[in-house]
Amino acid sequence: MINDRPLVYLDNAATSQKPQVVIDALVNYYMTENSNVHRGVHTLSQRATDSYEEARVKVQRFLNAADDKEIIFVRGTTEGINLVAQTYGRQNVGEGDEIIISAMEHHSNIVPWQMLCQEKGAHLKVVPINDEGEFLLDEYENLLSPRTKLVSIVHQSNALGTINPVEQIVELAHARGIPVLLDGAQAVAHVPIDVQRIGCDFYVFSGHKLYGPTGVGALYGRADLLDAMPPYQGGGEMIRSVTFEKTLYNVIPNKFEAGTQNIAGSVGLGVAIDYVNNLGMDNIAAYENELLAYGTKRLSEIEAVRLIGTARHKGSILSFVMENAHPHDVGTILDAEGIAVRTGHHCAQPLMDRFGVPATVRASLAFYNTRERN
Repeated sequence: MINDRPLVYLDNAATSQKPQVVIDALVNYYMTENSNVHRGVHTLSQRATDSYEEARVKVQRFLNAADDKEIIFVRGTTEGINLVAQTYGRQNVGEGDEIIISAMEHHSNIVPWQMLCQEKGAHLKVVPINDEGEFLLDEYENLLSPRTKLVSIVHQSNALGTINPVEQIVELAHARGIPVLLDGAQAVAHVPIDVQRIGCDFYVFSGHKLYGPTGVGALYGRADLLDAMPPYQGGGEMIRSVTFEKTLYNVIPNKFEAGTQNIAGSVGLGVAIDYVNNLGMDNIAAYENELLAYGTKRLSEIEAVRLIGTARHKGSILSFVMENAHPHDVGTILDAEGIAVRTGHHCAQPLMDRFGVPATVRASLAFYNTRERN
């Protein structure tokens, strides 16, 4: 109950609620397997290592990566993008080079590239969108140039719900030998992901939006790229040997997992993946599309409401503004009724500027939402 009303949780784009099996997995790990991984010869350490590495395999299969060594555990999407920026980016981007993003990016897929461009004297290019919030492929193709060193695009917009044509984005970039990173923070919980079919070079997501714990996520990277990239952090586990004169680095994925990882969180993420696999990602997508169509119709019937983001291909997000009412006031009134929505710029201030609004009200859907109030 929230404010003496049954909770209606419509803030899934910020974080999802957790199934009991995920909570149980965290408790079970700490009660029966708690130990550090990889370096221990005792039984408890070996159990913890097995559970941790089993979770990596679950992520690999969930994304259909070619090998589990292509999966790096990180704290979330933000850290995954920063890892690529500070390793692949620093190694391959120079003065006068270009990085391409889109006008609908989350700050986490803007700021790391701005920082890199400032350091290297490179340029950040932005693909425009139309009034419906759709990615403009022709404009994107025109921006690709011999100086483009990386494309980094959101798979599904957190503020609009737009699902971008990622396979075409990758194909156009690869035709020019340009690698592509996809920000999958929103898409991963709502549509099936196949990184080999998409063809992307990097894919990042956060566990807590996929019904898993906070503080854990994954970066998929093609093995040849990861092998060539320098380490992101120095410390334990990412080394083969250390002397005061020289350090030899470990192989992937260990090279990018310095220090003690979020072992319990990784195990919990694996269980969350089992949970959505049992439901079926295709089933989840179909059900949420029905909810989205219903919500879009009902909101469109309210004269004072204007939807922000009406792309033909979108999912799970209903962003809107209301005449003569600030989004924060709308959110406060809804909260008094037990309805949780997100209000603000959703870490996408340039996108808000594109639509001429300071903020929106965002209702974001998950498979446990219904048309009726429970």
